[in-house]
Parts: sequence; structure tokens; C-alpha cells
Amino acid sequence: MDTLFTSNVFATETIQLGQTRETIVRGGRDKFALLPRAFDGIRQIGVIGWGSQGPAQAQNLRDSLAGTDIRVKVGLRAGRSSMLAARQSGFTEENNTLGEMYTVIAESDLVLLLISDAAQVENYKQVFASLKKGATLGLSHGFLLGHLESVGEQFPAGINVIGVCPKGMGPSVRRLYVQGKEVNGAGINCSFAVEQDVDGRATDQALGWAVAVGAPYVFKTTLGYEFRSDIFGERGILLGAVHGLAEALYRNFVIEKGMAETEAFSATVENITGPLSKTISHHGILAVYNNLETEGKATFERIYSAAYHPAFEILMEIYDEVSSGNEISSVVMAGKRFERYRMGKIDGTRMWQVGAKVRASRSGAPKVNPVTAGLYCAVMMAQIDLLIEKGHCLSEVCNESVIEAVDSLNPYMHFKGVAFMVDNCSTTARLGSRKWAPRFDYNIMQQALVDFDGGKAADRKLIDAFKSHMIHEVLATVATMRPSVDISLSE
Repeated sequence: MDTLFTSNVFATETIQLGQTRETIVRGGRDKFALLPRAFDGIRQIGVIGWGSQGPAQAQNLRDSLAGTDIRVKVGLRAGRSSMLAARQSGFTEENNTLGEMYTVIAESDLVLLLISDAAQVENYKQVFASLKKGATLGLSHGFLLGHLESVGEQFPAGINVIGVCPKGMGPSVRRLYVQGKEVNGAGINCSFAVEQDVDGRATDQALGWAVAVGAPYVFKTTLGYEFRSDIFGERGILLGAVHGLAEALYRNFVIEKGMAETEAFSATVENITGPLSKTISHHGILAVYNNLETEGKATFERIYSAAYHPAFEILMEIYDEVSSGNEISSVVMAGKRFERYRMGKIDGTRMWQVGAKVRASRSGAPKVNPVTAGLYCAVMMAQIDLLIEKGHCLSEVCNESVIEAVDSLNPYMHFKGVAFMVDNCSTTARLGSRKWAPRFDYNIMQQALVDFDGGKAADRKLIDAFKSHMIHEVLATVATMRPSVDISLSE
């Protein structure tokens, strides 16, 4: 994939990541003065939807474009409860910044389609028909492209089609942007893609969008690579895998090792979302291993060796299902079943109730458990290796496998719990976690933990590959562009 590009508006730089070179743009509030040039010819940006990304992106765009003649207008279905939420955020009919969905689509020069994936599939034909001539269609996920590919259809000719995909959940996009009012460059990294460019402006429009929502670091991908890595990643280490491995390891600690339930929760979930995430965010994956004592390193090596291949096996299957379109079809079909059975929650089971008690009585970070550390790092490294094998650029690999986890999702899991995240993220991600977490759970329980508890020795070749992996140097380079502050969460 060619990740080199030029811009007529923003300064670009080329960085060396492993054996590849990538062009990037650094964002920040000092770039906001360039936004009118990036959005040349655009008088109205229509933000369609008020789900995960809609509120954050609409508010960030509005704030970034304050003082310009570019209007940000939210489009929603009439009568929906989201109308009230949008009004409470300052988008109203009276100031012409809130309207009916298709009316806003028809009058906007740049249409950001941020409704749910299933809703996009249900409504895309009417959306396409409503676009004004010469408009630009913006997506924050390649899901719709994946669906169009699966049914043999295409985006309409004669329009720009771009993607700007924040590597974090919507609330993180807003929280870090707000924190960035005091610290230039605080935000969530974004990938961008240009699927169609009919007037030569698509790249700068996409870069302007990414900078305006607060991205400190913008890198190039394609919508095809984006939906494959994104849907795959949320079923992997970002959500599904962390859910599955936490449950498997918690049961093992309680049933096989005789740990108290609160101790087991601290040794598993609290470890992952707390000290492990913080270490990886600031110092990289290898630092987790290097910070352990000699005995802890030996434990890490054995569980890492036992878990890497069982994790890789499930990850391969997930990627194949996503890339083939099967996973997208399953999401669409599940949406139709919701009319009869709504999606349930997982937070009522005993493990997650124990977790609520642990979070309520925290008194400092738990000591790193080397078993949890080795298992978590094995799954993360397996995902990294698979995405590299599939040809994804290293910026995408790092963001979808590491940065989004430790800088966006895991902090929310630490604040509210893994179960809360599973029960409150996007429908596509929720479905993916429920489908694939049990697969990780059982493969880890039946293979990795059996080998580890049975005393199987570490695989020296696998451990050497981990220690010398190029991703450690790549993450160190990318870390120079990480958000300038850690996300701040409070009630």
C-alpha cells in the first residue's frame, strides 16, 4: 500500500517505520487557521448521526471552525431522542445547526455519514440519491465499502469519497480535544483514506477533517484496509480478545490456583487496564517484560509461548471472516434480529460484579502479574504480526493493535469496567465481542493454560522473535506523536 502523499494546505513529513516510509501530518490547534483553505468551497458540513462518533466530531468541528463562515449542522431523524441530546450540546433549529437527516444531507457540501453501520446499509441508497451535485461523502469507518463490495455495488460517480477514522471511541475523541484546549495537540490519532477524488481536493478535505476533530497524528490508509483492520481489531485485542482472555484467566486463578475472587480480578482485568496499559502507552510492549524480575520474566516467557499460537489461530479466522464480507453480513443480519431479541448485557455475571467491588475499593495500582502480562502481550503481538502479514501499513498496525487499546479503550475499561465497554460500545463492536470473546476464552483455556499449567517450557525462538521484533522501534517512533496528555476520566 502506498502511504506517501502530498498536501496543498498542510505541512507533511515522511517518517521511517521499520523498512517502510510513511507520510504523515501532525495536527494541533496551531493548524486550525488552515482549515478554511482545506475546506475551500465548502460552506456547510453536515454531521449525520448522534451515536458514538457523531457528538464528538460535530462538537469538535464546530469549535475548530468557530469564527469562519463554515457551518457545522447536525442531521438526525425527526422525533428521535437524539434530537434533544444534540440541542443540549448547542445544535438547534433556531441557529440553523440542527435539522432533519435527509434535508441536511441534501444541502451540505461535505456530508459526514456517522450513523450506525447497520443503518448505513439500510439507508445508503437514499443517502446517495440525496447528495447534492459535487458534494463530498465522508465516512469514519469502511464498513459501508465492505458491504458495497459484498453486493457488487459502488459509490456514486461524480463525488469525492473520503474517510477519516479516529483510532478511539467517540467520547475519547471529545475528551482529549477538550483537554487540548490547554495543551496543544491533545487528541485521538486518525487514519485517512481517499476512495474517490473527482476534483483534486479530496486529500486536503480529509486532512482538514482530521485536524479539525483534533488528531495529533494523521496517516494514510485505504477504506478497504481500514474496515479490515478496524472490524478485525475490535474483535481482537481492542475488545473481544481482552474480554475473552480476562474471563479465561480469572476462572483459572480462582478455580485452579485458589485465589480469592477480588485478588483474581485485580491480577487480571485490573492489571490489563491499569499498569500494563500505562507501561505500554508510555514505554512500549517490551518494557512490560523488561520491568519484571528474573522469575517473573521466566513466567512471562512460558505463558507467552503457550498463548501466542492459540491466539493467532483465532485472529486468522477473524481476519478471514472480515475480509471475505462474512462478518459484515453477520452484523447486518443481527440488526434485523433485534426487532425480536435485543442484545443482552454481560455485566450481571459474578466476575463483573466482583469487578465493580474492586473498582469501588481501589487503593493504588496492583502489582503486575507476569502471567497476565505474558498472556496479554502474546495476544497483542499475534495481532500485530497478522496485520503486518496482511499488508497493513505500520501506522495502522500500531494504532489498531496498541495505541487505540492503551490510550483510548483501556482507560475507559479501567474507569467503568470491561463489561461496561462491551455493553456500551458500537453495535458492530458489541456483536463482535459477544461472538469472538468466547472463542478466545476457550482456545486460551483449552490450549494455552493447559500447556502453561502443565509446565511446558518456553519456546526460545518465539521469545527471541518477541524481544527483537521491529514493532518495538516502530512504537518508539510513533510514541513521539502520542497525545500530549493522558486522557482524563471522571464522573
